[in-house]
Amino acid sequence: MANRSIARMGLDEAVVRLFAARKIHNAKDALGLTEMELMELLDMPMDSFEAALARINKSVCPPFKTVLSIVQMRSKNEVAMGHLSTTLKLLDDALCGGIPSGVITELVGPPGIGKTQLCLTLSIQTVIPTSFGGLGGSVVYIDTERKFSTTRVMQIGSHKYPGIFCNEASVREIAQRMMILTPTSAPELVESLQKLQSIIPEGNVKLLVIDSIATLLEGDKEDEIFERQELLGKQASLLKYLAESCRLPVVVTNHVRASGTYEGYGDGESELWVALGTAWAHAVNIRLVLEVREGRRCIRIAKCPVSPAIAMPFLVTSYGIEIDGNEFWQVNEQDLMAVYRNYDGDDDEEIIRFN
Repeated sequence: MANRSIARMGLDEAVVRLFAARKIHNAKDALGLTEMELMELLDMPMDSFEAALARINKSVCPPFKTVLSIVQMRSKNEVAMGHLSTTLKLLDDALCGGIPSGVITELVGPPGIGKTQLCLTLSIQTVIPTSFGGLGGSVVYIDTERKFSTTRVMQIGSHKYPGIFCNEASVREIAQRMMILTPTSAPELVESLQKLQSIIPEGNVKLLVIDSIATLLEGDKEDEIFERQELLGKQASLLKYLAESCRLPVVVTNHVRASGTYEGYGDGESELWVALGTAWAHAVNIRLVLEVREGRRCIRIAKCPVSPAIAMPFLVTSYGIEIDGNEFWQVNEQDLMAVYRNYDGDDDEEIIRFN
């Protein structure tokens, strides 16, 4: 709420311009000053100042809501926005329709497992017309790892929707709906997310992707830990605000990192952890784990308020990702907080445990 843009608070345009001219762009900028300091800085009529300040306070301190009103509002939003199909029927059914709007969905897994492939598939599904089962909107794809491939997008699109991607005019229109950002630092990513508060409504954006959320926050220097945690907190806050206020799906990928050995498991074998820690995990609403079990790629619902913990095999093909058969299985409690990586189908599987 503190990062909410002044321009999105329903203030008069002249007042918004005055705030912007004084470099006050969000609620934090305004409320970080004392009332006297803000009054002197803005130099505006008292009644207008009090009305503007009341509006800002109300926007960051919303009134209490009953459970009934929340349920009714969410039901209305779900009807209006719906879900974004993953094109994997078993997964869509488990998620009650697909990737929901208004929440953060995280894709976790080792390198090369298919996280980016799923992101590209979701992006295509967002930009294609509603008559083909898409959302007919735009995508903001934040590519921190420089993995976005236009060639791969064309390959997936031409196989899944040949009637659209064989037409040059349609391809151009779809390409214009995919907006790619490539921030090179964590502060730059925060700045990009802040700017999206105005871009998303104006650009008919219906999906926000970050691939990957952890890349720009990696580092081993202990003196930078607090700075990285602060930046991560800002990113999480902005992502949740964008998801909830703009009612769009937010999909982020996350990877794993080594953390020495773990004496409590096996014989001190190397242990891998999902990046970004517990604080970030609490910000995530849905966590989908992509892993390899017994030589097969699987996607598992590890965290979701509306779905049981189940897993299903999938393939990476020219169509993007596809379910491998019609089977799925329940995940037992022992496996719920672990990720398996076994690309060669060996008996010994490497376990990646959540924080």
